[in-house]
Amino acid sequence: MLRITQIKLSINDDIGQVKTLVARKLKLKPNEILEFRIYKESIDARKRGEINFIYTVDVKVKDEAKFLTGKLKNVALAPDLTYQNPKIGKQKLENRPLVIGFGPAGMYAALLLAQMGYKPLVLERGEAVEARVKSIERFWTTGELNPNSNVQFGEGGAGTFSDGKLTSRVKDLRGRKVLQELVNNGAPKEILYKAHPHVGTDLLRDIVKNMRETIIALGGEIRFNAQVAHFAVKNGTLTGVQLDSGEEIACQQAILAIGHSARDTFHALYDNGVQMTAKPFAVGVRIEHPQTVINKAQYKEFAGHSKLGAAEYRLTYKASNGRGVYTFCMCPGGLVVPSTSEVGHLVTNGMSEQARDQKNANSGLLVQVFPEDFPSHHPLAGIDFQRELEQKAFELGGSTYQAPAQLVGDFLQNKPSTAMESVVPSYCLGVKPTNLADLFPDYITVAMRESLTEFDKKLHGFAMADAVMTGVESRSSSPLRINRDEESFQSVSTTGIYPSGEGAGFAGGIVSAAIDGLKCAEALIREFSPVD
Repeated sequence: MLRITQIKLSINDDIGQVKTLVARKLKLKPNEILEFRIYKESIDARKRGEINFIYTVDVKVKDEAKFLTGKLKNVALAPDLTYQNPKIGKQKLENRPLVIGFGPAGMYAALLLAQMGYKPLVLERGEAVEARVKSIERFWTTGELNPNSNVQFGEGGAGTFSDGKLTSRVKDLRGRKVLQELVNNGAPKEILYKAHPHVGTDLLRDIVKNMRETIIALGGEIRFNAQVAHFAVKNGTLTGVQLDSGEEIACQQAILAIGHSARDTFHALYDNGVQMTAKPFAVGVRIEHPQTVINKAQYKEFAGHSKLGAAEYRLTYKASNGRGVYTFCMCPGGLVVPSTSEVGHLVTNGMSEQARDQKNANSGLLVQVFPEDFPSHHPLAGIDFQRELEQKAFELGGSTYQAPAQLVGDFLQNKPSTAMESVVPSYCLGVKPTNLADLFPDYITVAMRESLTEFDKKLHGFAMADAVMTGVESRSSSPLRINRDEESFQSVSTTGIYPSGEGAGFAGGIVSAAIDGLKCAEALIREFSPVD
């Protein structure tokens, strides 16, 4: 196929004109284009008073060679993006492989293994998505938490209750397979070409259910409410796992896709000699603005145009104390949601549905923390750092799962807020006005204050006095890395364990975690052949 780039439409043009423009460029009639698909769509808003959509398209025509002479600008041969299955290894598996955790990394690892005939057994500590939704809704209305099935744990992982962003800074052809499998299981086809694709939490719930059914149809087995409590390791080699129910399962290969909040599992791994290292991550708050303010700042006079939807942003800053500050998991037209997985702790996150039609925009406003900030040199010390913040946030909120919150204007003046004003917090269990300086170490507070002023210069209204900051956002990424060999993808200390995804410290987001799950499954497949 041919790939044609830089096809431009104005904001008021119909997308159907893309094919006409391509035919005109190639000096063909539209019906002479045998196949046509949009590969990428992006928005160009660099010129004041003008917004254009820029398209890259792939087309199939007769006699492609005559269009590849170099005379036509922005026309080239389209690269082959077809995913290539790994070659199956020769060593026979003794037991079917395990996949521990059923978030994006575990889901895609299990999917590929099932597609290749390995009939994996998936163990997920949380519930299937249908029951998980009910457990989360119960917590959000009553404060009754299920520690094993919540925003962090359960089918689909933490990404199922997020904005469902499908962007990634990882340049890997596996990303195309990730998106295509989502489409195969019910996601809109537009995610294949949108510059900033997302599916929203409402659609993700059905998609992950469909992917589960696909894996089962291919011979895989998925067991929910099945937490791995112990790893049996002999002479540095995995021999099996034990569930919290006491059941023992023999296995020699397990893809470990447990997510960044599986703190008890991290401790179990450490106790079994699995090597891990503390790593930097980031903590902060969720910041909320009216979506109309963000739309106006980003799109100016085009704000509210039906083709643009709710505007996004991504901001970074280096504070004077050397800390990086950045916005994270920005949720246009979304909600700030209770996201703890431990009783007596308070954690916030952001979530949007496909329509992104809520009144507020929210984003994490995060400050880097480093292992030297943690209370000890222990590999799991980052967990202790998180827990201390989450317990303090719980107490500042009144120990009822209300969240501590402060107006941006008050935060900048270092005075406690006494009431919310024009921006109504979306956090469903309610907020308690306070001074967030009482929550964080000074180096975090100083960096956040500086960033608010600087971000306002880039995005007018970011530091509006009535904007709401809600604490604490502490689960942005894993506080540790489970060390692995980058050829075998197995733990450097424990043969047979394949650390994968966000929890293992090798990904950050739905797509990158899914890609990492594929990499680990590929490594297993290249070495072993399926059980008969």
